Amino acid sequence: MSAPTPPDPAERLKALEEKLAARRVAPKVQAHGESHYSQAQLAWRMVIELVAGLGIGFGIGYGLDSLFGTMPIFLVIFIFFGLAAGVNTMLRSAKEMQAKQEAAGAAQDEDEARGR
Repeated sequence: MSAPTPPDPAERLKALEEKLAARRVAPKVQAHGESHYSQAQLAWRMVIELVAGLGIGFGIGYGLDSLFGTMPIFLVIFIFFGLAAGVNTMLRSAKEMQAKQEAAGAAQDEDEARGR
């Protein structure tokens, strides 16, 4: 019996290149999953910002009404101020996320243009 011949170096190189190409595709799947979690985190952040604005407005209004003895006036006014502040903060967060997505899209387009 003869000893097995070692594989051709060109074939080994081709097999290695195929393995590397398969590994390069895998991070794109992970990036999609990370994007999903990132969007969920953004949604929770927006909800928390809105509720925090309402809570702070409620607290300030209730405190002023208790201090001055005018129960519903400042409470209603500061709840609306808190709502406006929460919505404003939510919009700012949405613009921030949109800017990040546009920057990532531009970077991806640039990488694709370089690769061609």
